[in-house]
Amino acid sequence: MLTAPAAPPRASGGTGVDDTGDLGEFGYEQQLHRSLGKFASFAAGFSFVSILTTIFQLFGLGFGFAGPAFFWTWPVVFAGQFIVALNFAELAARYPISGAIYQWSRRMGGEVVGWFAGWFMILAQMVTASAAAIALQVVLPNVWSGFQIIGDDSTLTSASGAANAVLLGSVLLVLTTFINCIGVNWMSRINNIGVTCEIVGVIAVIGMFLTHARRGPDVVFDTGTAGASPGYGWAWIVSGLMAAYVMVGFGSAGELAEETRNPRRVAPRTIRLALSVSALGGGLMIIGALMAAPSLTDGRLAAEGLPYVLSSILSSPWGTLLLVDVAIAVFVCTLAIQTAASRLVFSMARDGRLPASQILSTVNTRTGTPIAPSVLIGLVCIGILAVNVGNSAIFATLSSVCIILIYLAYLMVTVPLLLRRLKGWPHGGPQVDADGRKLFSLGRIGLPVNILAVGYGALMVVNLSWPRAEIFDPSGDYPLLRWAAPVTVAAVVALGVACFPRGRTTPNPVTIGA
Repeated sequence: MLTAPAAPPRASGGTGVDDTGDLGEFGYEQQLHRSLGKFASFAAGFSFVSILTTIFQLFGLGFGFAGPAFFWTWPVVFAGQFIVALNFAELAARYPISGAIYQWSRRMGGEVVGWFAGWFMILAQMVTASAAAIALQVVLPNVWSGFQIIGDDSTLTSASGAANAVLLGSVLLVLTTFINCIGVNWMSRINNIGVTCEIVGVIAVIGMFLTHARRGPDVVFDTGTAGASPGYGWAWIVSGLMAAYVMVGFGSAGELAEETRNPRRVAPRTIRLALSVSALGGGLMIIGALMAAPSLTDGRLAAEGLPYVLSSILSSPWGTLLLVDVAIAVFVCTLAIQTAASRLVFSMARDGRLPASQILSTVNTRTGTPIAPSVLIGLVCIGILAVNVGNSAIFATLSSVCIILIYLAYLMVTVPLLLRRLKGWPHGGPQVDADGRKLFSLGRIGLPVNILAVGYGALMVVNLSWPRAEIFDPSGDYPLLRWAAPVTVAAVVALGVACFPRGRTTPNPVTIGA
């Protein structure tokens, strides 16, 4: 029998309780160590988005399709994702539990919906962590040629470059797995340092671009020569995939809710802040790169992206230092994604929703960390990396498809939430956190904001899934890959149906209508 939302959090006027007792309201014991503060919570979301990593990787994708005016896809995607983030923030205030997407969708839509949302997110996060780890190949051999251990061609699409990328990525994943196993305190300290370095790096990059500008900011109105048939509008829509690929993972603060002090107040704020800061920094990086690029028409900006602009304005020592900063961003990005995924696996296993749940839900009493999920995710990610050796095109396609799974998981939160709002959710009056302060709430604008979030999510899934050869088979060698998105989603759903834990009951059943 399906179960549904847990009892709502305490109402206004109630006495604030400590975070451990707060978690007990949902039927769980405090097992994870609750030690994260505001900045650590923010850093989790910011490092998952990791604009220094993702914009370095994907700038050429957006520019190549729509020219300088592709910039406008950035604020459009941000607006849509921020609407989604507002809904997530409201849920984070009321359900501060690890495994955020799974827990929120479960409490809004029931066990089946929750399980599939978690299933989509687990698979997507593992592929995303692998894709982040492989980005080291783009950076480290340019810092020092000694990092090109296999062969001498560092290009990701070459045989030696693909193999070396797997080697570097595997070493990184072993390191992040070890850090996740020794405790959240070490993870947060390293992540905080890395995020600080990344923010400094973003500011430095923006400053360098703006001080070496060759043209004005009006460049963002230049459509370039990309508007081929069936028109520039279509090219612009395709270019929006760059922003769609970057601005995900901002809900990681919710994944670490059980390890955050006063998460009802902190998590909603950091979910919004992580996305907003990432959007601001990323937007300025894009404008700055367009202003500082030596040429907008020689094809190098589309082919090489930001490294082309940086190499043209930086002397070797400064350029190398910046590349080291990008490598740090890749490191903390991989660490943050793996951490979020391990908490999601732990949360689902604690509810008995995964095979070997007893092992995967065990928390080491000394470190306060679920070690088995971290090890499992690390091993699976290394296995996914190996695909790049055999066929880098298939790996790139997998990386694209995993973003679709994330957007589908988001929809499995916003759609059930909308249905609950139509029935009067949230019930009761204003509610408070552990300090007696009102929780974040959308109030009267909740329904229209939720409707917009669902509409945006649905349109983005269609846009991401559209069988475009230029995205899924740019070389033209594998025409079947253009259908990779619908085929992969169908396969994931079918596998999910086969793996669904029939007959199992969750340890903390809840009643409909709460």
